[in-house]
Amino acid sequence: MSNLNERHSGQKDQADSKSYEQVLVALRRVIRATDLHSKRLSKHAGLTGPQLLIMRTIRDLGEVTIGTIADHVSLSQATVTTILDRLEHRNLVYRVRSTRDKRKVHAHLTEDGAELLARAPLPLQDNFIRKFQNLDQWEQSMIVASLQRVANMMDADDIDASPVLDVGSVLREDGWKGKG
Repeated sequence: MSNLNERHSGQKDQADSKSYEQVLVALRRVIRATDLHSKRLSKHAGLTGPQLLIMRTIRDLGEVTIGTIADHVSLSQATVTTILDRLEHRNLVYRVRSTRDKRKVHAHLTEDGAELLARAPLPLQDNFIRKFQNLDQWEQSMIVASLQRVANMMDADDIDASPVLDVGSVLREDGWKGKG
């Protein structure tokens, strides 16, 4: 009987090893796909994922405040402001103070920004969202629960993240140096 238990235990160890290796390979593939897409986006449009998302939000919502952009893309207003500073420096967006409420500032795309946005590749998450929404509800729930558990196992519960598939910091250096 002890031989059977030892053999079963050995098989379980092998299966566990292969399972976690499969998870790590799958995570690495997600990271790599995100990295490759980010590089393609940077090469073809000169934008980061968050910059593209913010520009698309401005285009889609029209005259929009920084707070509304921040809510829409799940980033802080400070982060959105920093990204808008960079986009404004490149003449891709401009900001105008509201005539009705001087406390509000509205962001707009410039002509150059609209042209760049029209040529830019779609964000990686667009294709993912379409495929994810085609899954049955039970499968969507299983994926969400599994990924939340993986994030927990990686001690990533408290890491602030937006629904943007991009590698590196949202404020990654892109050659622009702020004033001061």
